[in-house]
Amino acid sequence: MELIGVANYAVGFVIMAGIYSIFALGLNVHWGYTGLFNIGIAGFFAVGAYTSALLTTPPPDSAQFEDFVFGGNWSQTGFLDMGIDLWFVLALGGAGLACAVIALVIGYVTLRLNDDYLAIATLGIAEAVRLFFLNEKWVANGSKGLYRIPEFLGDRIAPDQYDYLYLVVVLVVLVVLFLAVQRAVSSPWGRVLKAIREDEVAAEASGKDVFNFKLQSFVLGAVIMGIGGALYAHHIRFLAPATFDPLLATFVIWAMLMVGGTGNNLGAIVGAFVVWGIWTGTQFLPGVFSDPNFRFFMIGVLIVAVMLARPNGLLGEVRRRARGSSSA
Repeated sequence: MELIGVANYAVGFVIMAGIYSIFALGLNVHWGYTGLFNIGIAGFFAVGAYTSALLTTPPPDSAQFEDFVFGGNWSQTGFLDMGIDLWFVLALGGAGLACAVIALVIGYVTLRLNDDYLAIATLGIAEAVRLFFLNEKWVANGSKGLYRIPEFLGDRIAPDQYDYLYLVVVLVVLVVLFLAVQRAVSSPWGRVLKAIREDEVAAEASGKDVFNFKLQSFVLGAVIMGIGGALYAHHIRFLAPATFDPLLATFVIWAMLMVGGTGNNLGAIVGAFVVWGIWTGTQFLPGVFSDPNFRFFMIGVLIVAVMLARPNGLLGEVRRRARGSSSA
């Protein structure tokens, strides 16, 4: 029994670390490869999660919603119930599409700003998204949140086996996104992004449409974050505005990328697992060290230690030198 408990904990840990790895990949597209200082991750996280949940659960009508939550009919499902689990794939796509549209609008306005102003703008927009879901109860039931978000193949898998299935789903999505991003950043398109990151003026002088490339990068990273939000929603199966607090949905993801190494997709994943290990591991520490607030201190210590020992992160970006170049 003890071994089963350890296995269940390990599966739950890998699921959450895998989901946060997807967020870190999206942020790596923004910051690691393009130099876009986005601290509004929570906004795309929320849009992806709520979009997927609203597409697959009943509308949050007062009477209907209360009846559904407290013992209602399980046949009440969202717009994408087709009698099969195709809805799950469509919900992930819907989450990514919603984030793409929002990123397109936001990016068109904010990407003309300098780094500091872009950071402030994205943070403000993320908070506006959270307050929208909190105050507009007709959208997602306000502070009460959405319950009973359906599981993938949930009615065909025993409850005690479901996490093992969802672990495979998360890892498959993570691998697909990792390979897609890896291919994208290794292409001529990705090399332009790196040139913009290194020297935007020089990239523009060489004839590149810097704004359009930045906008494309911003949309791609947002889509990845939206898919991560959808996976989170169907794992936790409960969403409330408090979930998307900037500390929980932005700070932690930035810490993951900084620890793992910006400009390295594998580093983003490694950083996600390391930071999530500290985030969840503190609950097993004795006394005051098990205080939830202590985890912020521990992550801060980790960031400082990594920056001192390995300024580029655990797996920093591998920079290729031009042929014939030599170090002084």
